[in-house]
Amino acid sequence: MVPPNQLFSAFAFLGFVLAGIPLRWHLERWNAGTCMYMIWVSLACFVQFVNSIAWNGTTANFAPVWCDISSRFVIATSVAIPASSLCITRRLYLLTTSKTLTRRWADRRRELYIDLAIGVGLPLLVIALEYIVQSQRYSIFENIGCWPSTSNTIPAYFLVYMWPLAIGLVSAAYATLTFRIALTRKSNVLNILAESSPHVTASRYWRLMLLSAMEVVFTVPLSIVPLVANARLGVEVWPGVAAMHENFGSIPRVSAAAWQGTPSVAFGMEMTRWSSVFCAFVFFACFGLSSEARRCYRGAYEDFKGSKTMVSSWAWGTTVGCWHDRSVSTTAFRVIR
Repeated sequence: MVPPNQLFSAFAFLGFVLAGIPLRWHLERWNAGTCMYMIWVSLACFVQFVNSIAWNGTTANFAPVWCDISSRFVIATSVAIPASSLCITRRLYLLTTSKTLTRRWADRRRELYIDLAIGVGLPLLVIALEYIVQSQRYSIFENIGCWPSTSNTIPAYFLVYMWPLAIGLVSAAYATLTFRIALTRKSNVLNILAESSPHVTASRYWRLMLLSAMEVVFTVPLSIVPLVANARLGVEVWPGVAAMHENFGSIPRVSAAAWQGTPSVAFGMEMTRWSSVFCAFVFFACFGLSSEARRCYRGAYEDFKGSKTMVSSWAWGTTVGCWHDRSVSTTAFRVIR
């Protein structure tokens, strides 16, 4: 049974908002993977929210430019979200296996570039590779909206479909090693965190570990499902790029009754768009309800009450209050005001 489309629209909008709330106090270089995770998840929820509203009960092709963008964004997020989780897991592994967090600026910059290559570069690469096995510009599914038209050919499995599973397996390897080392060297890890920047607290460390573990647990099995489902539909022979793009401009339109009538297709479509919403709520549960988050909420509320204008309170009080010590933020806010 497929959930009502209006229910998804409501949860997708909530996911868009909730995933972006903790971004303000995670914008620091050590949290590159976490920030990318929040941004990708939040944007994925937003895109799916717009699609579910715009194409509710219709398959009309009234926004071709948006469909070009959003259909490729679906491909990007299927890779970017697990890739961002890989960045988090990899950084936790490096933290757990290191003897100290003291690093040169060049080392930190190199780590940032690696994270960006994984969390941004890899999704963009997959978008480019998808063009080779793309049969039409996009497809339109009633209630779902714009969707990528990737052919069910053997090259598509290696160029597009296999990436979430491959990334999930690498993350699983990092997570397993990290958990094993963290449990055997718990005191050493806590000592490193105590000597590190106040941004890298033990609480945040274990919450990131929990987020990584949940990502691995869900990413690997859910990545296998579409591979098996597509294989059961029958793998076609790839005819080449020219033949593949022969009818590139034709836009397939699929009614809700048609795609919901095939259980494997319905499950795959719903699983894909609900997974972003699930990630948003899980992330907010891990970081949006933490003591750090509640402290920032209180600081924002106090600054708002004490400010003369809403603009000055939000731009200065909240930003400084969430990134630095509360006493410093209050002083800075009073001077600016």
